[in-house]
Amino acid sequence: MSNEHTTFWSQVRSTFVRGFVVMIPLGLTYWFFQALLNGVDGILSPVLERWIGRPIPGLGFISMVAIILLVGLLSRNLVGRILFTWFENLLRSIPFVRAVYGAIKDLVGAFSIGGKGKTFREVVLIEYPRKGLYTIAFVTNEMPFVASNGTEILFINVYIPNPPNPTSGVLILVPKQEAIHLNLTIEQGLKLVLSGGIVIPDRLTGRMAAT
Repeated sequence: MSNEHTTFWSQVRSTFVRGFVVMIPLGLTYWFFQALLNGVDGILSPVLERWIGRPIPGLGFISMVAIILLVGLLSRNLVGRILFTWFENLLRSIPFVRAVYGAIKDLVGAFSIGGKGKTFREVVLIEYPRKGLYTIAFVTNEMPFVASNGTEILFINVYIPNPPNPTSGVLILVPKQEAIHLNLTIEQGLKLVLSGGIVIPDRLTGRMAAT
């Protein structure tokens, strides 16, 4: 009788844990999109409600989606590209705005999987934050360093994103010969990092560094 009682409560506990594991991602996803939709809806809704005269839930979000689609359509034709190029050049002519806009554009392009962004060149493994610990990082560029005695070291600039928000992270300069070059695509590397190590390849394999 005692064994049956223990088995029953073990099954209840196991079932509860399974339900908890299923509900937490669903709840967090709902919370994220609810906050996102409320935030977007609050941008245009007050303006549109003044024109219409009464509140309409979701109107701001629908309007924002329509504007994004309109911008996307304009960017696909010659006139739209000319206008956007002119506006982008205008932004790049403003000192502080130029730095912020350029950094954000490059970063967004880097995370556009399948796009034309070339910000991330390859996936590497580096010893960080200390010797003996390894971190997945993304090569963004190479930069030679010349010491006062004439010694030259070729550094690679690597970006380490912070999950779950990939737009925040740290820049590390690593001697090229100290980085382990991985046989992973940028998409595979991003999935590995942003999932917190849950989505993983069958194995990590190294490859020769690109020259």
